[in-house]
Amino acid sequence: MTVAQLISFARGAPSLDIVDVEGLKAAAVRAFDADPAGVTAYGTSVGYPPLRQWIADKHGVGVDQVLVTNGSLQADAFLFDYLVKPGDAVVVERPTYDRTLLNLRQQGGDVHAVTIQPDGIDTDELRKLLESGVRPKLAHIIPNYQNPAGVTLSLEKRRALLALAAEYGFTLFEDDPYADIRFRGEPLPSMLSMDEHGVVVHASSFTKTVCPGVRVGYLVGPAPLIADIAKRATNLYISPGMVAQAIVHQFCVSGDLDRSIATVRAALGERASVLAASLREHIPGVRFTEPDGGYFLWVEFPEDVDVDKVLPAAAERGVAVVKGSDFLMEGGRHALRLAYSAVTVDQIDEGVRRLAAAVQAVRG
Repeated sequence: MTVAQLISFARGAPSLDIVDVEGLKAAAVRAFDADPAGVTAYGTSVGYPPLRQWIADKHGVGVDQVLVTNGSLQADAFLFDYLVKPGDAVVVERPTYDRTLLNLRQQGGDVHAVTIQPDGIDTDELRKLLESGVRPKLAHIIPNYQNPAGVTLSLEKRRALLALAAEYGFTLFEDDPYADIRFRGEPLPSMLSMDEHGVVVHASSFTKTVCPGVRVGYLVGPAPLIADIAKRATNLYISPGMVAQAIVHQFCVSGDLDRSIATVRAALGERASVLAASLREHIPGVRFTEPDGGYFLWVEFPEDVDVDKVLPAAAERGVAVVKGSDFLMEGGRHALRLAYSAVTVDQIDEGVRRLAAAVQAVRG
């Protein structure tokens, strides 16, 4: 049997048709023309200074509160390495980004997973955990269009988390790469912008709004914390990639970033809507929260569908997905994460049909 051309719902990356390649090429030329010395030098561990200033202005903070890194995953790693020692308690969402789990476990953190609801993490469950005596160093929260669950943290819960962090003395790590990829509804304020007690460290990235290949992310936090992490960054790599950061800076200041965000929003909004409709049509009994933005949709199947069996059956039919158990310390045997960002509209329905056939095959 010949395997059909692969349709992949596995990777959270934009398809090439929604990447502004021409804009990036032009930004690269401008970067080298405008600042050849800065682009080609080692630079500084805090990042390319003009981009650092642009990020500070975007978030309304001092420039000394910003560290620009090689992707937001490195920003995460710097913060985890700085705050979390073996045995330290940390809080994550259940489910959460698989690499967050991996990195925190590698740090030796004592990971406590708190249930996600349609409006974000269960803050009552978190309060009970804190009242039981658990004292986390940090709580990792993905507030907008969460990876993998696709849900958005409500304003009420943002306020509740800030209050809990202040009361119990932990860092609220706001991991927010998807905020600008909103299809519908009104944007909610970041917890960073609402923080009156200096408890928030915010991370974001240009991966989802420009392209993954630039590998530019950043941390925003209290200036002393940023200065300490910058010293570690100096020892690790002297400086991050100045060329990529200078290109991103030119892309931002030219207005290309805003145009790119509009393109990505429109394309992914359509893809998410088509995916939700296809799932409802082809896989009876499936449950999911249709996202208001971002890259991902979390699918829960009835108890008689074991995704460990679905994955190979789906692969045989030419469709790739990621099993839910990758995003949980335990459980997830009946769940999948579907990334619609790299799948064009004309592929989505066919991909879901193949997935439905795989599900039917394992049900027998």
